[in-house]
Formats: sequence, structure tokens, C-alpha cells
Amino acid sequence: MEKIHDLKWLFLDLNSYFASVEQQENPALRGKPVVVIPTDTPHTCAIAASYEAKAYGIKTGTIIRDARRMCPGLICVQARHNKYVDYHNRIIEEVVKHTPINKIWSIDEFDSRLPPSKRNEKSARDIAMRIKHGIWNNIGPAISCSIGIGPNTLLGKIATDMQKPDGLVILNPVDLPGRLLDLQLTDIPGIGINMQRRLNRAGITTMTHLWNISPKQARKAWGSVQGERFWYWLHGYDFPHQETSRSVIGHSRVLDPSLRTPEKARLMARRLLTKAVQRMRKQNLYAGTLGFSATVRGATYDQNFKWYGDIRLTPANDPFTFLAQLETLWGDMRAYFESHYNLRSPVFKKVSVSLTRLCQREQITGDLFDTPNPETREKSEKQQALAKALDHLQAKYQKETVTLGVPPKTLAGHVGTKIAFSRVPDKEEFWE
Repeated sequence: MEKIHDLKWLFLDLNSYFASVEQQENPALRGKPVVVIPTDTPHTCAIAASYEAKAYGIKTGTIIRDARRMCPGLICVQARHNKYVDYHNRIIEEVVKHTPINKIWSIDEFDSRLPPSKRNEKSARDIAMRIKHGIWNNIGPAISCSIGIGPNTLLGKIATDMQKPDGLVILNPVDLPGRLLDLQLTDIPGIGINMQRRLNRAGITTMTHLWNISPKQARKAWGSVQGERFWYWLHGYDFPHQETSRSVIGHSRVLDPSLRTPEKARLMARRLLTKAVQRMRKQNLYAGTLGFSATVRGATYDQNFKWYGDIRLTPANDPFTFLAQLETLWGDMRAYFESHYNLRSPVFKKVSVSLTRLCQREQITGDLFDTPNPETREKSEKQQALAKALDHLQAKYQKETVTLGVPPKTLAGHVGTKIAFSRVPDKEEFWE
């Protein structure tokens, strides 16, 4: 573990990213309150808000019917995740002209380990300003970023939140704790409401309290070694974040109003599953559990009923195996809604699929008492061969020339693919 005495890390956070991309694409939206929505209904929520919308108190998660009351002139724009990925890739190309990128944390956050010769305040500030000017000139004036510079990535991230939009804050290790003591506990990444309550019970109610505890006290307050790691990061030490292995691959979809009938919702679920399996195959993984969930409308629009089920199976990675299992789960779900809520033809609002118990091929151990018969083995080999042929066609023509079943048409123009907090989709996931 190394105590850092210079400015080793630059952290970049794109401001109101989705909304800024929409304003860059459509100049008529610039300077106006804009929110990005997943589907065109007043009952959905904002997944991004421009700074003009934020001035009215609108933020990510605000229900649109409430947002319209807060801001009568609000403009709602349908999310275009393919555009956000395209801009993300262009911004990456611009940033690497000025400094190497170490890790992409999300669609709108990444960091750079500064070269040893650039770890002084003047050089680091110069790099940050060149990045800002490069984005302005080569990506677009509606796209801005806040940059934080510090001895480690946590302090760099904290610095980006201190000045938004278009900020540049440097937390020099020789000045710590400095401006950190002006923050609230919940201003620190990783400290949410529940963790704040836990820290309060331990007598830690301010940043001054948090700064002055010992590493062992931090470990006790957190209830894990993560608290001790956090203490060292906060005090300017630098050591790697632990990498976590992928535990789930999945897709979910809030359904467009035209896709809420049982049959169209079933087709959407199949489509989501096919895309999830494609992602899994690309990573050479197999899954041993298929999960499926559905949300349907009750007597009123705001009343929801939810169902979840899963099936464990011998690890597989061809779409045909999982599609067959999905039909079983679909039947169980329909029976549940009919028996519990007398819903014979429910209005579906959302469907989700997940693949878990992920493993590599060499990690699969067969059952000693389950030797496939020749017919089963032949069927499995044919499914694998057909799946490989589909993969080949998709890669060759840069789109899905063959689909399994009738693909549902959505307002977004693509199915299932959206940007998660820690995953940036590949371009080919938007092929249709």
C-alpha cells in the first residue's frame, strides 16, 4: 500500500450525459429543460435530466407526471442508447489523444493514471483543460465534463462532484483533508442513506468524525474490510480496487403501450433472452440458471403485480435450450396471475430475463449418472452448430439477418439493449 504524494489520477465525469447528447444532436433543445425517458408515458420516470430541468428539482427517477407539474415547459425525449454509446466511443477517442485511459467505470465516467512526468498540478491541470477543449471542439459544445484530479480514483471521483457542470477540482494530497471536511457523508461515493445510518450509530455524523477515526474503527463501522480500504483511499493511499467477476447477464424492458398484450410481451421476452444469450456466447460463458420476471397492471395503472421464477439446468449457451425453458416459465407465470388475481389476459408493463450461475466450459462437471443418449447428444450438437451459424451471419453482415421468431418492433428501434450503471453495450448489440 502506497501513500501518494503527487497527483496520480484524473477522473472524468460527463455532465447530464444522456440529456447533453440529445441537446448536441438537436440544437433546438439547448438551454431548455429536457428529460430522457425510456418510454412515452406519463407514468414512467426520467432516466436523465438536463441542468435546465434540474433547476426545477427534476432528477433521475422523477415520475414524468410529477416532472410536468414541476416544469410545465418540460421536453421529454425518448432514450436512444445507441447514440449514447456512439458518443461515448467518440469521447474516448478524443480523451486518449491527451492522456491514457485506465478504466471505464460507466458510460459517462472513466479515469486516467497520469504519466509520472505529468503528476504535478500544472501539468495535470493542462491535460484537463486540453481534454475539455477537445470535447468542445471535436465532439460538440453541448457536451461538458467535470474533471477531478487527486492521489487516487476515489478522491478524483469526489473532486468531480464538487463542481458541476464543467468543473475542474484538484485535491492535492498535501492539502488533505482540506475541502473534504465541507462535504456531507452522503456526498462521498459509496455512502448512501443506509450506510449513513450505520455510521451515525457508530458516532460518525460528520466528515470530520470520519476523517479522524482509525482504519480499525472504519472496518468495524462498515462491518467489513471495505471500511478499512475506504479509510486508506480517503487519506490519499493508492491501491487497486478489487475486480469482481461477472455474476449475471440479462436484459429487461419497460414495454411500449403497443406491446403490452400477452403475446407481444412473450415475443419481447424471447427477444430479450436471445440477445442475452448472444452476449453470453460472445464471452464464451455458459449459464446454469434462467430467471424470468414480469410486471403486470392491476385494477389501476399504479397498481402492479409482479412474478419471478427460475429454472436450473445443465450449463448451456445455445439460445434454443433457454427459449424452451422460457416457455415453461411463461406458462407458470400466466397460471400464477390467473389463479391469484384472476387475470386471464393481463396488461404487461415490464419483462426481464437473467442468466446466472455463469461459468467457463472447463468448469462444467457432468452428472456421473446422466449419460446423454445418442438422440439427446445429436440434438445438442445440431443446436450448437445452428447457434454458431447465427453468430457467423451476425458478424458477417453487421446485423441480424436471421432471427428466432418474430422480433417485436419498438419505438426505440432496437430491443433489450440499454446502458446499465457499470456496463457499456457493444455497438453490435443495437443491430436489428
